[in-house]
Amino acid sequence: MTQAVSSSAALYRTVWRWHFYAGLVVAPFMLILAVTGAIYLFNDEINDIVYRQQRLVPPSTQSVPLSQMITAALADDPEARATRIDTPREAGRSAEVFVTPATGAPRRVFVDPGTGQVLGSYVYARTLVGFADLAHGSLLLGDFGDGIVELAACWGFILMVTGLYLWWPRGQRRLGGVVFPRWRLGGRRFWKDWHAVIGMWTALLVMFLILTGLPWATVWGDLLRRGTDLAGIGYPVSHRLHGALPGSAATVKQASTGAAPWTIAHAPMPQSDPHAHHGGHGAPAEAATTAAIGIDAAVAILAREGMMSPYRLSLPRDARGAFVAFTYPDQPETQRTISIDQYSGRILGDVGFADYGWAAKAVELGVQIHMGNYFGRLNQIVMLIPCLGIIVLSVTGPIMWWRRRPKGKLGAPRALAPAGMRSVALIILALGLVFPLAGASLIVVLTGERLVGWIAARPRWSGAA
Repeated sequence: MTQAVSSSAALYRTVWRWHFYAGLVVAPFMLILAVTGAIYLFNDEINDIVYRQQRLVPPSTQSVPLSQMITAALADDPEARATRIDTPREAGRSAEVFVTPATGAPRRVFVDPGTGQVLGSYVYARTLVGFADLAHGSLLLGDFGDGIVELAACWGFILMVTGLYLWWPRGQRRLGGVVFPRWRLGGRRFWKDWHAVIGMWTALLVMFLILTGLPWATVWGDLLRRGTDLAGIGYPVSHRLHGALPGSAATVKQASTGAAPWTIAHAPMPQSDPHAHHGGHGAPAEAATTAAIGIDAAVAILAREGMMSPYRLSLPRDARGAFVAFTYPDQPETQRTISIDQYSGRILGDVGFADYGWAAKAVELGVQIHMGNYFGRLNQIVMLIPCLGIIVLSVTGPIMWWRRRPKGKLGAPRALAPAGMRSVALIILALGLVFPLAGASLIVVLTGERLVGWIAARPRWSGAA
């Protein structure tokens, strides 16, 4: 009995120690993710207020051709090129043309679809929503920042699990400090109550938020994608090389300015054949007299295939590029991606939600809930709750530590006893299987800790001069 109690106490100290260290390191990053995520939850609402003149237009029953919108968007910079156009999501909204100038940052140009008039433009990264989006995904540090975000998210999940273990009321029958905070407490106990109770009430939503965001992470997301594809439950095998040359490095994500559904983002980019004869299957008759069919002919082909606005249409980047159009609705069941040969008008690929494997469908559903889209306003409010919870936890945790630490010391829980190393090895193995990056980081930390302890334990000596 005594040994069982001792083992339980040792495990508790171990979990507390990991929770403590991980919390101190991860809290700033989780705070950034929570704040930027909360901003992006209401991206449309924020942009509609800040950029109302660019985004909202008088409803019109007529629409000018997309080619005319692109021409208008490029009028001020003839050397620039359009890479993508997003058709209006609903009546009363503008079209969005993605423009890459010869020099300077890419811009998003807004065009009234009824008149073809340019309404204004901005550099996405310099907007509040754009800054939040980029900071949320990579801390504005590219691939390196993406890795930090993934590591922080993985440890954030672990913090929630270990936090629930530490919160668990062992023999305590009172609800104060467990289900609700005790308002009359002061000092560190006040912050501890709020930390524990808020963590308990938001834990499952926070873990859901993390798990549904990880598919976009570099390591975890790539392993998930490869695993689901290999098992035949991800991107459909029957569409894997539709219109793409074997060994092609280009992906749909690259062709669509980084915006594509998760399932198709890393699919091989279909390619046009510049040597194909015009007038092939599905090509308009007038395409035979031109080098390329043009965007308006591509729009006509999309309409013939049943893809109606709104959709995002990426333009061919080079001689082998293709038109790629995809719908990205709030409810992913109607997702569809169509690729068109820019010369012949031939359909190179046509894949929809029904073609996805069950794992890919689950990811797409999770992503839309994660972004607050699937259930409308209610979805936004529900997803805001874990964001606020993370903010509270990221603030109360460091305050709690600062109040309890001895002056001039770190105040960390005691180191793990050697007898507990077997449990540690099992936990590391489990972490490595679920969160490879977190498992690897834990091995590095524990190795460093053992090395520091070994150096500190070495006897000191000094030789005679």
